[in-house]
Amino acid sequence: MIVALTLVASLLTPGQGPTVPGAEYAVSARLDDLTTAGTVGTGHTDPADWAGLHSAATVNPTGVPGVQIDGYFPDTSATNTNHGWNHDAQFVIRLPENWNGGLVVTGTPGNREQYANDFTISDWVLSKGYAFAATDKGNTGLQFHTDGRRPGDAIAEWNERVTQLTVAAKAVVRQRYGRPARRTFMAGISNGGYLVRWQLENRGWLYDGGVDWEGTLWRVKGDNLLNFLPQALKGSPEQAGFAPGSEFLWPFHRQYYWELTQQLYQKELDPSYEGAPADYDYDARKPYAAVAKIALTGRITKPLITIHGTLDSLLPISRDSDVYARMVGPHRPFRYHRVEGGNHLDGLVDVYPGKLKPLLPVFRDSFTELEDWVSP
Repeated sequence: MIVALTLVASLLTPGQGPTVPGAEYAVSARLDDLTTAGTVGTGHTDPADWAGLHSAATVNPTGVPGVQIDGYFPDTSATNTNHGWNHDAQFVIRLPENWNGGLVVTGTPGNREQYANDFTISDWVLSKGYAFAATDKGNTGLQFHTDGRRPGDAIAEWNERVTQLTVAAKAVVRQRYGRPARRTFMAGISNGGYLVRWQLENRGWLYDGGVDWEGTLWRVKGDNLLNFLPQALKGSPEQAGFAPGSEFLWPFHRQYYWELTQQLYQKELDPSYEGAPADYDYDARKPYAAVAKIALTGRITKPLITIHGTLDSLLPISRDSDVYARMVGPHRPFRYHRVEGGNHLDGLVDVYPGKLKPLLPVFRDSFTELEDWVSP
């Protein structure tokens, strides 16, 4: 947890930095390096946010000077304690000196805070000249489901917060550089990938395209994690859709992810259920009204590239992105890359050398592919 922004950087006085429309609080700083190589030392990131999301062998670019804005939008929940603010709807916006005319917006994977994409996405896109913006999605941590009045509200807020940040970041970019962003892309991992899908289905006019890295699939009827994770917990991962060849990953995911993930999202979407996670029957419980608030349709309106590992042992590809690809269909602007040997967490590449392929290089290639795809 970051307690406070270390005053190593040059803080800008009010009026010097861009104004973030709608923000309740924001502080700007001029940094010699906006990448994690610099921001770890100045307190402008939190390594705990991005732990486990990349292989230790990853080499990132460094040395990108510019302005960073940290702050939060009005919110009533307080699961995010970064900087001692104890306030949700926190965001970070980074504005490189050498701007390429583009903006990349992200929401965080899992229930992590706003710096979770710093090492995997921010460092690299900043080095290419993009402005970068990320949100904590409006609630964080293992108690995220306590936010909101009704089932599904906490996840529905994630989508609202991404839209809010995108609109604000576009305005900030225009203030800082004197012209609007020429291209705005959305990118994200896992729950962040879900956010990419939802934004391109429902708020496509804000973006020029997106890269979805193994996004979570939510549907009112059909595959979602509330119906395949109980199958895995009952001792039938193969029936739940986990791929042959991924068996060596199952004990780890059973211990750390399957039950916890099932519990958290069942508490969010069907809080009256009191049975064991393995006994949860989605089709019998029918939490359809809650899931309808967050459901995907496949009706994307802007170019989307989805990547997903064939050995994903949290969101099995056969029950997630394979299904979403069919939902999108052949007539919408969609490309799908199934990554042989890829798993949900690149950090496990180091634990099982030679058995897994990291997805981060595939993400970077796919982002470049998206750039070429939407170029005039």
